Amino acid sequence: MRKQSKIALAVVGILLLQACAPTHYKPAMVSNLPTNTPVTKTLAVYEPWFGHPEHISVGYSSHDPAEIRKQIEEAKNMGISGFVVDWYGDREPFIDQSYALMQSIAAQMNFHVAMMYDETEGATDQATDDALAAFQKFNTTYLAPDSPGHSAYLMYNNRPVIFIFPKGGTTNWHRLREVVDKWDQPPLLIYEQRQTPYVSDFDGFFAWINPGKKGWAADGSNWGEDYLRAFYTKMTTQYPDKIAVGAAWAGFDDTKASWSLNRHMSQRCGATLVDTMNLVSQYYTPDRPLPFLLIATWNDYEEGSAIEAGLAKCKPEQEKAAGN
Repeated sequence: MRKQSKIALAVVGILLLQACAPTHYKPAMVSNLPTNTPVTKTLAVYEPWFGHPEHISVGYSSHDPAEIRKQIEEAKNMGISGFVVDWYGDREPFIDQSYALMQSIAAQMNFHVAMMYDETEGATDQATDDALAAFQKFNTTYLAPDSPGHSAYLMYNNRPVIFIFPKGGTTNWHRLREVVDKWDQPPLLIYEQRQTPYVSDFDGFFAWINPGKKGWAADGSNWGEDYLRAFYTKMTTQYPDKIAVGAAWAGFDDTKASWSLNRHMSQRCGATLVDTMNLVSQYYTPDRPLPFLLIATWNDYEEGSAIEAGLAKCKPEQEKAAGN
């Protein structure tokens, strides 16, 4: 095995061994993994709202320090080096408290953490004002040198990395860019890859769970190959100077979510996770590595993309249908 493949192997291999019946998986399934170099960091999206009454019960609270420590240890054992944590600013105090705990504990455990700002849905002025207020709070509360757990924050080229998850798409990111560029450490802004008039204001783009051009299939068979290929092609040809954050996922099923749209992407007996990870090596090489690979997600049980508890058991007939 090449040294640069160890991170991806840890993530996939442990998941398959932990949660899937071993006789239903062939060793070949985890033998040809993406070319991740030593400078590629494998991250995972972390949902910090469990224990709040508006979300389903998953058996733990995101405010439990012991649980956070356990999760970080498990993630590190899989080769994941940091969590990208959803954050809403003052709009969601419960989540803000979860983030504060995560950053403090991550610093104690040699683990990284980054914020993913969830955009406000609403008119441009309101969405922009909300973003400006949230970013200013985050800077003073979590990025200041004396902030608890400050050393854990994810950096790239000596700048903090902030992810942005679009909602309404109405925020004036040019206004925000002008403000954050005046910070002592101007952040790198990474936006979900989609149509936006603010391309020049973002330092990079991240991929997200998407079935591709054919849309969501009733049987969950559209696992996102054409979407990921289009993402990597665009990042390597159209945006070669911007930061690319690739993505991998095990599956998707939003039937447990209160906002369900009945969207489903089959795990395909683990093949969906392996295939989404394998695509990376077709576009990035050791001499031009992918900066970050984002696992979507660590613990989003409401949309059925969590890897925390491993992959679903696979029956022999499902294995056959998946072509394994």
